[in-house]
Amino acid sequence: MDKNTIIGLVLMLCVAIAFPFLSTIGSEPVPQNVETVETKTEQVDATVDESNTNVAPVVADSSALFFASKQPNYQEAVILDNGKVQLVIDPKGGMIARANLPEYRSYEHYKAGEDAPLFLFDETNSEMNFSFETKDDILSLKDYYFVAENQTDTSVTMVLSHPSGEKIMLDYAILPDNYLVNFTIRTENMQKHFTRNSDIQIDWKDCVKQPEKGYYFANMYSTLTYKLTNDDTDNLAEMEDEQEKLQQPVDWIAFKNQYFSAVMIAKESFTNVDVKSQQMAEHSGYLKGYTAKMNLPFDASVEEVANLQFYFGPNHYRTLQKMDNFRLSERENDLQELVDLGWPLFRWINRFFTIYVFDYLTAMNLPMWVVLLLITLLMRVIVYPTTKKSYLSGARMRVLRPKLDVINAKYPNKEDAMKRQSETMQLYSQYGVSPMGGCLPMLIQMPVFMALFFFVPNAIELRQQSFLWADDLSAYDDVINWGTEIWGLGNHLSLFCLLFCGAQILYTWMTMRQQRDTMTPEQAEQMKIMNWMMYLMPLMFFFMFNKYSSGLNYYYFISLFISALTMWWLRKTTDDKKLLEQLEKRYEENKKNPKKKSGLAARLEAMQKQQEELLKRQQEIKQKRGM
Repeated sequence: MDKNTIIGLVLMLCVAIAFPFLSTIGSEPVPQNVETVETKTEQVDATVDESNTNVAPVVADSSALFFASKQPNYQEAVILDNGKVQLVIDPKGGMIARANLPEYRSYEHYKAGEDAPLFLFDETNSEMNFSFETKDDILSLKDYYFVAENQTDTSVTMVLSHPSGEKIMLDYAILPDNYLVNFTIRTENMQKHFTRNSDIQIDWKDCVKQPEKGYYFANMYSTLTYKLTNDDTDNLAEMEDEQEKLQQPVDWIAFKNQYFSAVMIAKESFTNVDVKSQQMAEHSGYLKGYTAKMNLPFDASVEEVANLQFYFGPNHYRTLQKMDNFRLSERENDLQELVDLGWPLFRWINRFFTIYVFDYLTAMNLPMWVVLLLITLLMRVIVYPTTKKSYLSGARMRVLRPKLDVINAKYPNKEDAMKRQSETMQLYSQYGVSPMGGCLPMLIQMPVFMALFFFVPNAIELRQQSFLWADDLSAYDDVINWGTEIWGLGNHLSLFCLLFCGAQILYTWMTMRQQRDTMTPEQAEQMKIMNWMMYLMPLMFFFMFNKYSSGLNYYYFISLFISALTMWWLRKTTDDKKLLEQLEKRYEENKKNPKKKSGLAARLEAMQKQQEELLKRQQEIKQKRGM
């Protein structure tokens, strides 16, 4: 996700929640804009071509190695299928030309009721090529036709051979009941054509299709991601074009969209990695144009074997986590990092709490809207003690309001503000009330509240699950769609987003009412502008979340509505008279056993004395000057 968007959202949520307490303190469709896609694809191609300006062209004479294999052999494409992944391998180049996921569908096929597999990528918008630097020239595999040997349903060896015995062999094997593909590069009798330590040059390009309903939300979570060797994962910018030449070796590179990824994993790390991501135009049928260029260690002079793995599958945390059981290297791949669980604290909550609860509930085959509802209720139950503590802190200040009015009447002038504040803090201390008592519990709630913001958009289980008027909880619900794009709003109106904003207004109104009961008229006047900002915040949320998933808006609506009901219930069940009696009892106990003043009260008293001393000196100076 765009980091600026996240930062802005977090800041607004912090203000919205913490302010009330702080104030006291198959076949894919043809793209509609083909010209745009073709132009972007040409730009991606041009970038790779520019980086290869110093590469010698393939010599096209009859004496060249494998020259005869440049002629079409009219062999049919090879199809491998294990039920989870279907691969189409093109004889020309011997590379994977298409990857289908039979268990999933694009939104268009889902909406039309068609049982067609999801095309993760195909030959019309992607390219994968391996090149070898020989003693004479560059041997680019895309120029040659391979022959399939030893073919089964899930494995094949693609062979490029010469009558004199030279061979390049590409072995493919889809693991049983898995999304992983083992890939091996072997050579025979090629020693005389290669220099030692001549790395394989890999060029991989893909214009990522848009399999989801909405462009904006799907594009936000689509990014070229990679894992640095012995380091963390990283990614290119989500919402803008970016190119980067990586200075460290890389374990794997992923062409990721919101819910699916194509990943190339090296047993030995990739080197000289150059990656690029380009935004594709909305309504083009595509999200991004990805380009990756890297080297893979290989020594054909000693018939060394190069091992790779491909992952073609869903961005499902548990599934990706299990892929480490099949890794080729001793290093952990950590493919589960493709699922964005948020910043460190939020990631910890989601990883060790939310995912376990979500897995438990989904295993019960409950509808996804029920799962989200139960998770929300559980979250509210967990934070209820802090919610109650925050409310009671404000309620205690409310019942002490008449005593505060006496202090305010005693010091009506602005120059007496320090004295007024000092006596107010002294009063709170005497009655055992802390103005900070409502702030800290709410700050504790914030990580829990925000954790679901990162989790829900990445939960593939919500994909193509309907609820009420929403046909897909992973995408926006367009109860009204006017077709024409309006800047900042889009072409639709999300009802769940409206409900979320309505719940935010209700919650804000209730918290503001509670705060008014604890404020002096002067304080209330000072807070008018802030109050208006708080009521305008739901409007800002509306423009932000109208394009977000209906599942996320549904979660926030339920969460805020339950929060408002909780506040109403606490106010209804709180007896102000009994609460005041408790405070008076505490006041009498403190009089008998006086306690040391709190840090804040002590500092205010010290500041007051300093101010009084300063005023006294100023008056003495004026008197001397008057004499």
